[in-house]
Amino acid sequence: MAAFLQLAFLVSVILFCAKTAGYISVRLGQPSVLGELLVGILLGPSVINLLELPFIQHSMSETITEFAELGVLLLMFIAGLELHFSEMRRNVRVASLAGFWGVVFPVLMGWGAGVLFGLESNSALFLGLTLGATSVSISAQTLIELKVLRSRVGLSLLGAAVFDDILIILLLSVFLGIQGGGETSADILAILFRMALFLVFSVLLGVWGLPWLIRQTSKLPISQGLLTMSLIVMFTYGIAAEFLGGMAAITGAFLAGLMLGRCPEKEQIESGVHALAYGLFVPVFFVNIGLSINLQEFHVGILLLTLVIIFAAVSGKWLGAGLGARWGGLSKEEALQLGAGMISRGEVGLIVADVGIRQGFLPPEEFSAIVVMVLATTLMTPPILRYLFAQEKHEEEKKPLEARQVKVQPEASNRSESEEEA
Repeated sequence: MAAFLQLAFLVSVILFCAKTAGYISVRLGQPSVLGELLVGILLGPSVINLLELPFIQHSMSETITEFAELGVLLLMFIAGLELHFSEMRRNVRVASLAGFWGVVFPVLMGWGAGVLFGLESNSALFLGLTLGATSVSISAQTLIELKVLRSRVGLSLLGAAVFDDILIILLLSVFLGIQGGGETSADILAILFRMALFLVFSVLLGVWGLPWLIRQTSKLPISQGLLTMSLIVMFTYGIAAEFLGGMAAITGAFLAGLMLGRCPEKEQIESGVHALAYGLFVPVFFVNIGLSINLQEFHVGILLLTLVIIFAAVSGKWLGAGLGARWGGLSKEEALQLGAGMISRGEVGLIVADVGIRQGFLPPEEFSAIVVMVLATTLMTPPILRYLFAQEKHEEEKKPLEARQVKVQPEASNRSESEEEA
């Protein structure tokens, strides 16, 4: 079979299985990414071993990986496009504190878990970074179902997730930059200055140049001109981030989305990019994550590491974000709810882990454990949120009844006293 037909076959199988599994997952009340990860594990060496079929060339594995990397860039570009800074401004104190401590606690606990299991300091720190990321898409969906997304907890949760994502991306960029050549204090300062310079230039270009470029493009009679120009901007920012700023390409893609999200043509751009990303590249990325997992290689040591990582991910995020929310002014119950909403991991965590294994910071065993952690936290978050909000509703329903009882008792005692006087 010709190479391009092999690729067509693999992409067709991956897309069909990904969309089918995603549909089933959504029908069961879970995010589509859960089904895509699970079907990737089934198609991988754990069960079917799709990429090792007799008529598939070994090089096809690398080609699918390249497809997946394009999916990563598009995913981060969309994340930037969809950020709403207005949500942060409404609850900036709570969101910033919950977002900040919701990163610090799991990063430190993940680093500690890595050191405990004998990882080198850099690998342990990278493990911590993967635990610091948050994906609130499943939490947001649950809050929508409970009709509390626009509540103080819901808006604070959305804002905290924005701070969380930005902080993790910046930390990842600094980490990779220092690892790429920071041996002395002067080297590290030079790297940080280079990053800062790139960020400033990118923002200035995004504020003053990109809106004009997009506006002019939209006036031209070019088929899908806005989509094409947006992709060019995304790729340019990604390349510049890596070669000029010393950052990861995903940081550049994220920045490009952030800047284009300010344009009046945002909805048109978003519509086109969504179709391309979720129709082809993003499902391949999530399935490819599963393809790299081999459950047959799991042994007691990896299982124990997985359990420790899950514990660190859940307790670190819940405790850190919850305490931050409490310090930001939320009540104890609201802080518990917000912390629980930050537990689920997803796209950003998987992207960070993907960078880690490609750069050699994460061994395959730790990578597999992280994917299992993502699956576990995605499954456990909705029932925890439903329980906490049900408890709050139950307490609220009890309060008026107790208040009525308190009011009735004095009246009853007054009547008895008047009867005695008579």
